[in-house]
Amino acid sequence: MADGAVGLLGGGVIGGGWAARYLLNGIDVRIYDPAPDAARRLDDVLAGARRAFGRLTLAPLPPEGTLSFVDTVPAAVAGALIVHESAPERVELKQELLARASAASGPETLLFSSTSGLLPSQLQAGIDHPERFAVAHPFNPVYLLPLVELSGGELTGGQTLERASEWFAGIGMHPLRVRVEIDGFLADRLLEALWREALWLVHDGVATVAEVDDALRYGAGVRMALMGPYLTYRIAGGEQGMRHFMAQFGPALKWPWTKLTDVPELTDEFIDRLAAESDEQVQGRSTVELERMRDDCLVALLQALRTQDQGAGATLARWERGLMGLAGAQSLAATERIVPAEWIDYNGHVTESRYLQLAADATDALLARLGLGPEYIESTGSYYTVETHICHIGALHAGDHVTVATQVLGGDEKRLHVFHEVKARGADGPAATAEHLLLHVDAASGRVGPAQGEVRERALELIAEHADLARPARAGRRIEPVSGSVDRARDAG
Repeated sequence: MADGAVGLLGGGVIGGGWAARYLLNGIDVRIYDPAPDAARRLDDVLAGARRAFGRLTLAPLPPEGTLSFVDTVPAAVAGALIVHESAPERVELKQELLARASAASGPETLLFSSTSGLLPSQLQAGIDHPERFAVAHPFNPVYLLPLVELSGGELTGGQTLERASEWFAGIGMHPLRVRVEIDGFLADRLLEALWREALWLVHDGVATVAEVDDALRYGAGVRMALMGPYLTYRIAGGEQGMRHFMAQFGPALKWPWTKLTDVPELTDEFIDRLAAESDEQVQGRSTVELERMRDDCLVALLQALRTQDQGAGATLARWERGLMGLAGAQSLAATERIVPAEWIDYNGHVTESRYLQLAADATDALLARLGLGPEYIESTGSYYTVETHICHIGALHAGDHVTVATQVLGGDEKRLHVFHEVKARGADGPAATAEHLLLHVDAASGRVGPAQGEVRERALELIAEHADLARPARAGRRIEPVSGSVDRARDAG
């Protein structure tokens, strides 16, 4: 039987990215990589991924999975639910690893290759139960970019691709089924055409490395985060759409603008020029610095797209809703997070608004536990906060591991009276408390109304469970002026 772990064959850029995505989704990983520096390289990837995830979402992440390095392929895959091969793009090497993995794994284990262009039918040679194999081609960084191209070979079963789609969607990815087995799949064929032309522009002295990059990142590259070429050009066609665009610009496709499939000769002189211009472009920044810049920008872009529920942002939102559901299945005191550096104000500690954010996240976790998923919210209603009272007691700092404990002070079928205690690990007392009154609002009428179904039952059960708990000392407090403070304020004015 599968044990729920994931077996990884190879821990380089792509294998390490898979490891990070799985571990931060709470899934155990066993990895085989004979490279002597494999553990160090993976530590670097995980550090970057943890940093990115801390900025990516406010939803509470599950406890991080366990990472194990093993010495053999059978040790990595035995009992695993999922196996990823992410070795270099050599057919014989991949075939050997996949054959060894299939022999050591159960017939229910799904086998994937991360190849960026090799045909899955070619890689299936020698695999036991080849119907469970498919290509799952991700994009770097795997822990942030959601696209995974799924391509089956001649012997791949339809159920394998269905299972694969469900699996990858569950870890926050966008599975894209490739309809026809084809070299390079979809995305890399598009990227390779762009890369050829980029090489020619530098080779022919038309532009520098930096100028080619600027031509994309200040224009079409930004737009591509939201829409691909077809939607872009449909909009460019105005009210008459794609038909008008093709009539106006289609003939230009025959003009000799590009080099099409020709590739410039990769001489030592040309490679040296590319390397020199690339070194000048990065201005001395290390690879780690460049990766962090890339990740921070991707996080900001993903969050912006999430607000519009478009593209990769829609995938992020769906993954976050799943995380909130997982949080709801845990105890109320399990809402945790690490304080990121960007929460710190000019005084060196967490700014005021972030205390409210921590409390709001804990409220969301409570509502998820009650069963407020997307379907209920759309069809029935939701709880809305109508009053909040925060007490700032201590200070939080960057890197603090914060727990928010939640207690339901009272309520009924329409109301919830909630109290949160925000505390840093190791601290003697709370850094803040927050008290909220929530009202249930009917989706159809927009008015306050009773919760329905299981949500109502769970709310009443939770109110009853917490009824015997001691009331927190700060619950129900009101703001009172400190003695003499009014007089001092008047004198200062």
